[in-house]
Amino acid sequence: IGGNLVAIQSSRISTHLHFHCAPGEVPDETKGCYYPCRTFCGTGANHRSAQVLILLVVPGHVIFLYTIHLMKSGHTTLTPIFMSVYLATALLQVLLLLCIADWMVHSMWRSGKDPDSFSIPYLTALGDLLGTALLALSFHFLWVIGDRDSDVGD
Repeated sequence: IGGNLVAIQSSRISTHLHFHCAPGEVPDETKGCYYPCRTFCGTGANHRSAQVLILLVVPGHVIFLYTIHLMKSGHTTLTPIFMSVYLATALLQVLLLLCIADWMVHSMWRSGKDPDSFSIPYLTALGDLLGTALLALSFHFLWVIGDRDSDVGD
């Protein structure tokens, strides 16, 4: 889900740059060092869309978990600890990806490359890699704290 959400944000930022800046030039508020508050805080359309995309993460993943539970498709019991760790991991993934997207799109635009063509493949691949790594760390954390299933591996 994270890769899809970040592709939406990347496309929105790129469209904004196409309408308001010449290739190679970025708006004044994005010059200088990047800081995460630039992605989420402010009143611009891109700030608002980043906030909305963050708000979609938890409900989307809850529906995903509930669907898997109803279909009896997983080997993991949906304990409160598991759901908390899983949702925190999903939220962290999207937060990181949205920050990286903001930085990457502006960097590519500054170097004269079209972010629509170059950033989205990198961001979706990074979303897969980061999501898999964070999920593995989440399961390891759950195993360390003792939230294990007896049927895993059956």
